[in-house]
Amino acid sequence: METGAYEKLLTDERALNAFAAGLQGDLVRPGDAGYDDARRLYNAMIDRRPAIIARCASPADVQRAVNFAREHGLLLAVRGGGHNGAGLGSCDDGLVIDLSRMKGVQVDAAAGTVRVEGGCTWGDVDRAAHPAGLAVPTGFISTTGVGGLTLGGGIGYLTRRYGLTIDNLLAVEMVLADGSLVTASESEHADLFWAVRGGGGNFGVVTAFLFRGCPVSTVYGGPMFWEMEHAAQVMRAWRDLILTGPEEINGWFGFHTVPPVEMFPAEHHLKKMAVITWCYTGDLERAGAFFEPIRQIAPAAMDFAGPVPLPALQSMFDDLYPPGLQWYWNADFFTGLSDEVIDLHIHHSASLPTAHSTMHLYPVNGAAHRVGKNDTAWSFREANFAQVIVGVDPDPASSERMIRRSKEYWNALHPYSAGGGYVNMIMDEGQERVQAAYRDNYPRLAEIKARYDPRNLFRVNQNIRPARG
Repeated sequence: METGAYEKLLTDERALNAFAAGLQGDLVRPGDAGYDDARRLYNAMIDRRPAIIARCASPADVQRAVNFAREHGLLLAVRGGGHNGAGLGSCDDGLVIDLSRMKGVQVDAAAGTVRVEGGCTWGDVDRAAHPAGLAVPTGFISTTGVGGLTLGGGIGYLTRRYGLTIDNLLAVEMVLADGSLVTASESEHADLFWAVRGGGGNFGVVTAFLFRGCPVSTVYGGPMFWEMEHAAQVMRAWRDLILTGPEEINGWFGFHTVPPVEMFPAEHHLKKMAVITWCYTGDLERAGAFFEPIRQIAPAAMDFAGPVPLPALQSMFDDLYPPGLQWYWNADFFTGLSDEVIDLHIHHSASLPTAHSTMHLYPVNGAAHRVGKNDTAWSFREANFAQVIVGVDPDPASSERMIRRSKEYWNALHPYSAGGGYVNMIMDEGQERVQAAYRDNYPRLAEIKARYDPRNLFRVNQNIRPARG
């Protein structure tokens, strides 16, 4: 923000009232009854106090908000679902464009496409697309915003079968830094379309996404839990299956403390266990036979895998990780998981600091490998696994310990990594980590940034700085 812009704005009631009057949505300010709810983020470790929050109801509202921020020299943040771990959907003393009122989803079953407005969550998409027998490759929590997950790449249950979310993106409608509304696709603004597929919110505000729908309805999936004495054996077998198995099989591996809730037998409550949450998109009649050797790896303490509608699988853990917890993320990509790396995971899993804290490994191979590393901004096409280590707890007093333990775990594994992390799962860690995420795609991204946002209006993100001529 320009020096004094915030203070000047607070005293300019005429400008604020005119801005509010021109919105189809509404403007929320400090002191308003809904301000604290409007500014609250999924990660309660992040506490931001924006000067104003524009809850936009249309692309025209977004255009008006972008122009207002630019003309008044205001720091600008864009919020879709609010799930960003680093809290980059908000800012202090600036303007937040909140898209949560833009919730339309249009499914064209004949064309196999799904048009999604920028304020939707993946649960909104599932509810609209599932009755048509379609799905868009997404993440693992249905309350996650479509915009943030997509623009960062999009790893999820369908990655091995159908690629990343961005690999199924056909076009975006977006508002640029100059306030113009454009469509970007392979045939229009192709350079911009290349950049938004992994480059985050650096290039504008996406008000709508057009996705290719994938023919997925019921899958064979759900979690299997093993006692920690079997963890190394299970992890090695899972690694080998992900590296060599058919693309129809997916499943993320994690270490979890079993929550004391009704779905889990009481004798396992608060035990640390190894978990694989499966998603098999092959022939359901053959699924039981396919899983027979998996069930022979080691005796599972709990086995919930079976036929399940994909939206039910994607929302299965929503209630275990509600908004308002404290989160600290550390992420890396891995091309391989040697036995030495697996042994390190087993060792450090014992030091996960709280019952909610976890480590996940997500497959990013299969169909995702059929896209070249320079074909989209998302660079790590040769990686086979995306790792995230998270400290999570409801109590703010746990934060210091969570951060320390999570970093220790990450530091032990990082030397074995591919060198960069998934931008959707890193904190605000500075330019070195941003450049490591994009590698040799970064210079091209910086050039496109300079073309569409030369003054870096969109900088509350994993920021790509405009190239300087």
